[in-house]
Amino acid sequence: MDNQQYPQNQQYGQQQYGQPQYGQPQYGQPQYGQPQYGQPQYGQPQYGQPQYGQPQYGQPQYGQPQYPQGGMPPRPDSYLVWSILVTVLCCLPFGIVAIVKSTQVDSRYNSGDYQGAQKAAEEAKKWCIISAVSAAVISVIYIIISFLPLLFI
Repeated sequence: MDNQQYPQNQQYGQQQYGQPQYGQPQYGQPQYGQPQYGQPQYGQPQYGQPQYGQPQYGQPQYGQPQYPQGGMPPRPDSYLVWSILVTVLCCLPFGIVAIVKSTQVDSRYNSGDYQGAQKAAEEAKKWCIISAVSAAVISVIYIIISFLPLLFI
């Protein structure tokens, strides 16, 4: 027999280096059902395209609040200065309520209760307005009562 036709170092069923076995793809060729390089699989989005129902890149999902870079909503105004001013200058009882509500803003915000902090800020603002309006009404009534006897003299 001729040695060139049947090499000595290869046995039946063994694969030579670099030669594919029967039914196996050659190097660089995709197997059946496998995507080629750069091609998306079935049901997968192409590069740069979000899946159906997913937000665009960099956009928040539907219903999620949009916060600045830190990920936390901005701290609401506590109206503490206004609360102190209306307590001293206007109406003491309503001003005290405004001070209590304004101090709750920071404590609720720091504990992570953002909606509670917003609600406390709105309440503090409301009590500041109530205190200022009540002081104005009381002042007008006082002036009227003070000058009313002078009109009948």
